[in-house]
Amino acid sequence: MSRPAERRAALRSRAAAEGLDAVLVTNLLNVRYLTGFTGSNGALLVRVDGPDLLGTDGRYTTQAGTQVSDVELLIDRATVPALARAAVQRGVGRLGYESHDVTVDGFAQLEKVLGEAGTSPELVSIRRAVEALRAIKDDDEVESLRRACAVADQALAELAAEGALRPGRTELQVGRELDARMLALGAEAPSFETIVATGANSAIPHHRPDSTELRAGDFLKLDFGATVDGYHSDMTRTVVLGHAADWQREIYELVAASQAAGRAALAVGADVVAVDSVARDVIADAGHGEHFTHGLGHGVGLEIHEAPGIGPLGAGRLAAGMAVTVEPGVYLPGHGGVRIEDTVVVTDDEPELLTLTSKELLVL
Repeated sequence: MSRPAERRAALRSRAAAEGLDAVLVTNLLNVRYLTGFTGSNGALLVRVDGPDLLGTDGRYTTQAGTQVSDVELLIDRATVPALARAAVQRGVGRLGYESHDVTVDGFAQLEKVLGEAGTSPELVSIRRAVEALRAIKDDDEVESLRRACAVADQALAELAAEGALRPGRTELQVGRELDARMLALGAEAPSFETIVATGANSAIPHHRPDSTELRAGDFLKLDFGATVDGYHSDMTRTVVLGHAADWQREIYELVAASQAAGRAALAVGADVVAVDSVARDVIADAGHGEHFTHGLGHGVGLEIHEAPGIGPLGAGRLAAGMAVTVEPGVYLPGHGGVRIEDTVVVTDDEPELLTLTSKELLVL
């Protein structure tokens, strides 16, 4: 059985347990996860008693036939209505749908189409059932994440070795060169808009790079990642240009200690709020609790931010196979900030670190 088929089987079991006859999957990333299809128009009908049905339009007939060999195809420009009618024709009585993805207007249209097609099935929200499956990565997914992280590691190493991170260059120049290097090394795209923040800008957690020039004596914060096989890496490193002042070393060492504590707390069964607290307490005990302004981390995979969320408002426990970030930070407005972030996979043993760039304070 292929990986996508295994995933559909897991969703099928979940649907059967909830008394559903089928599930209509409309989120494109979830469709990709369950089938391997990467087109821009697609939806999937997963039936408890099979066969499953992938809907797309004529632009993707060949692509869908190549990428998805074990699911029946339905070619229709109006993909979701067509699958809804197919559900009625196949006798579906209770139809699950992704309530977080379907809009109010989309739901009204779905009800209308089902009613016009015949005996209207009962619509039941499956909430984020597919995202719950996606939170646990299989071996193929972890390998894609390893490759994505390796691209990001190598790109930063090459830029640093070539002297590209030097005073006089702008944040925009560094960000664009980092993106270009990741693409040259095999990335499909950057994972997100690369963050390059120097000087006082490094105290802004999600600063967008601008024309600010790098200067000697300043922090330089780099938050970036590569996308490989659709999977995202996420890493942050903070360096100092020229001489590092005592206050910079102090803040850096504090964040490094917090980050190490957070990584060590990534154990199967650990509560995500408790993991956040372990790292956050290190910073709070040093008097900088108010300067750590975001959660400790998040899941990463087909999306750069996905389940689980690790923070004060998180919920649930970690499980083997979850790929998460650990990214504490201390941000001193008007002065500078430090964030250190890794992508890590939770295992039954020690967590597997995927981003391998050194976390020692680098002074360039």
